Amino acid sequence: MAGNKDTTMSHLPDEILTNVFAAVSDTRTRNSISLVCRRFLRLERKTRVSLTLRGNARDLHLLPTSFRHVTHLDLSNLSPWGHSLFSSSPDPNLLALRLRDAFPRVTSLALYARSPFTLHLLLLIPWPHLRCVKLVRWHQRPPESPPGSDFAAVFEHCQSLTSLDLSSFYHWPEDLPPVLKLNPVTAASLRKLNLLTTSLSEGFKSQEIMQITESCPNLQHLLLACNFDPRCLGFVGDETLLSIASNCPNLSVLHLADTVSFSISRGDPNDDGFTSEDASVSTATLVEVFSGLPLLEELVLDVCKNVRESSIAMEVLNSKCPKLKVLRLHQFHGICLAIGSQLDGVALCQGLQSLSVSKCADLNDMGLIEIARGCSRLRKFQVQGCKHITERGLRTLTCLLRRTLIDVKISCCLNLDASATLRALEPIRDRIEKLHVDCVWNGLKESDANLGQSFVNFVNLNGLDELGSDDMNGDKSVGDFGSVEWEGSSQKKKQRCSYSPSSKVDCSLGQNNGCGYLCSSWDRLQYLSLWIGVDDLLTPLPMAGLEDCPNLEEISIKVEGDCRGKPKPSESEFGLSILACYPKLTKMQLDCGDTRGYALTAPSGQMDLSLWERYLLNGIGTLSLEELDYWPPQDEDVNQRSLWLPAAGLLQECYTLRKLFIHGTAHEHFMNFFLKIPNLRDVQLREDYYPAPDSDMSTEMRVGSCSRFEDALNRRPISD
Repeated sequence: MAGNKDTTMSHLPDEILTNVFAAVSDTRTRNSISLVCRRFLRLERKTRVSLTLRGNARDLHLLPTSFRHVTHLDLSNLSPWGHSLFSSSPDPNLLALRLRDAFPRVTSLALYARSPFTLHLLLLIPWPHLRCVKLVRWHQRPPESPPGSDFAAVFEHCQSLTSLDLSSFYHWPEDLPPVLKLNPVTAASLRKLNLLTTSLSEGFKSQEIMQITESCPNLQHLLLACNFDPRCLGFVGDETLLSIASNCPNLSVLHLADTVSFSISRGDPNDDGFTSEDASVSTATLVEVFSGLPLLEELVLDVCKNVRESSIAMEVLNSKCPKLKVLRLHQFHGICLAIGSQLDGVALCQGLQSLSVSKCADLNDMGLIEIARGCSRLRKFQVQGCKHITERGLRTLTCLLRRTLIDVKISCCLNLDASATLRALEPIRDRIEKLHVDCVWNGLKESDANLGQSFVNFVNLNGLDELGSDDMNGDKSVGDFGSVEWEGSSQKKKQRCSYSPSSKVDCSLGQNNGCGYLCSSWDRLQYLSLWIGVDDLLTPLPMAGLEDCPNLEEISIKVEGDCRGKPKPSESEFGLSILACYPKLTKMQLDCGDTRGYALTAPSGQMDLSLWERYLLNGIGTLSLEELDYWPPQDEDVNQRSLWLPAAGLLQECYTLRKLFIHGTAHEHFMNFFLKIPNLRDVQLREDYYPAPDSDMSTEMRVGSCSRFEDALNRRPISD
């Protein structure tokens, strides 16, 4: 058989092909495999375990029936999006039965449940193997629905439920505890409970958290939105934390997030990191909580109020929770004292693979170095709002973690603008896969001759144990890479770097096996996240050091600011066209949801949102995007996030698009512009902001207009 030139993949036995197909995750690739022959179709469907349904629920005849091995079914994206699953179906009972017959092995279900009727009808004859449920809703609870009715059907019909995800479900915290108490069998079977619901303004109160943990003693994953402010009723303090540890001793994942942390606002880089109030969380309590949760693998404490002198608690966390791999701390001070050469605090958590630190007022360069020395397995590192760390400390951290670090986020740090951050990350340029930077240029201009020049004097890595705090303040320079020369050209800068052989720096910074040459290309970077103010331009991005990203596939841009009162921009476009220098860029999330302005009510001399949208989207047609998620700017006064005429016209120019998700509304005749995009297959409008309007009769969110657009979209011939 090996010598037969006609041997093909189809000659492989089913057992091998099944394993090959199971390893394929890309949806389009799997679809192509299933078109080869009937045998490939059968094996591909047998290995397909996850499916997201789109299309209109009224088209019962289009419901696929060949995916009988699917275990994870997502119905939350059916159109018309945001409406009840059965609102457009001629026979709701028939649709419910057809869904269960088409997908008999479902164990995990995601559903947009706008009313309790949807869940009641769908689960009246439940899937026998259903274990995991995720509910989605951005609309308010129907006023006629009694408290707890949203969850009654789930707990009544799914007594073997092990996971409940309400992170995207707009509900009232007081609804859940009574339902858990009335269904003790289902509550006791729960292993995962996600209540990080961003719609909650105050979060779950202390008494409600105690009731939830008492009803669910076998929880292994607990994610909660709460309030740590001692000035508020029902705040989370020492007593609540102790009750969580005693009621749920088997927790391996614990997330406690103050609702203030849900704010997407970047914050003020000049903030010293301290809040006016301290949290009612003592070091002694943290020590006792960590001692009572020995199985912890992931811990998130977004307290948003001062937790002081936490170094001792971090040391206990390391000794009592040896399996800990993920740690995120917000507003914790003193996590790493960095006194002398002895490791302390969070630096002792040697098993950490992910560490995120926000608003740590006393974290400095020496703290970063100590963390890098102790947490030598870090693959992901995020730091936000720490004004005392500099380029020097960050660069030393990246040198020490060069072999492992692949995911970095640096945000809202006073001394780390875009250029400084990218210079500090030079040691891992050839390894990093995910990156977030703030587009803070500090006067950076495209005409500057020395953009991207390397930072060459930094700490000798062989002598870290002997370094003191004075060494990191610039009094000594024990390592020097020598001169850095740049050869400029109109399209790309080529970098040459040499250093003295006497240099003691022991860190391989390039691709030449430790020769010391810096890598100028971000070879493995696949995902880039950016924050930028609405009055800044994106055009300096390549010149700041990100000009060569040959494998960048996805970019996320967060545009934030208040347009009201700002003068008309001097440039015609924000700068999206500059992203054309990334040859493989096909996915984009452009989030202007926190860009606020006037919707049709701009005073004389001011731009309304339609003109700001034109400025922000100009040039997007030059990119070869296949997927686009777009959050339009909003007028907070009327709770409206809508696509305007200039934006619709500019998005129409994205001829390579296959998926377009608009997180807002649009008029029907604006949507018809998208019918001219030749390969566009999937379009959705989502009012996924809280609270979503109950009735928006002037927009495409209407059932009739949505159906007309879908029909027109499906009538077009699409080549593939």
